[in-house]
Amino acid sequence: MGEGSLSDPTLTLRPWATGDAEAIVECVDGDPEIARWLDQVPQPYSLEDAKAYIGEPGERAFAIVENATGRVVGSIGCRLLDDGVSEIGYWLRADARGRGVATRALELLSRWALEQEGIERVQLRADVENVASRRVAEKAGFRPEGVLRSAHWNPRLGRRTDWAMYSLLPGDLA
Repeated sequence: MGEGSLSDPTLTLRPWATGDAEAIVECVDGDPEIARWLDQVPQPYSLEDAKAYIGEPGERAFAIVENATGRVVGSIGCRLLDDGVSEIGYWLRADARGRGVATRALELLSRWALEQEGIERVQLRADVENVASRRVAEKAGFRPEGVLRSAHWNPRLGRRTDWAMYSLLPGDLA
């Protein structure tokens, strides 16, 4: 495990490197699920978009890498919102979904934030219709807090979206 990395027996979260730009494009470009739920992610997605993502300030972003293959399968990151509060976001490439990868990555990053970084609350938001992302949050131990009604205009969906809000506190860790 490299400096700044987190891992379990099957995956590693490591900081993004400039050389990862092509892998990000391969994961994101043209993916209908990423386009649907993450409207701030450009589509089509270019190498320049990937390089800008790698260098984006204000977020601790990590590549999600399969230990067995070394392949980048997604991204997860956290952004400090307020004193002691951090928000997590994540995405996975299509062929990595449905195998528990996002749940394991969320568990790793959440535990690190709460135990090592002194964060007092980790939260995440997902469109109420994004069942897969909501399932990831719940399997990782996040508690549903409610719905932020009409919280965001999603131009790709052509409608305002409701966000389900989830949180995890230090006392929630098993």
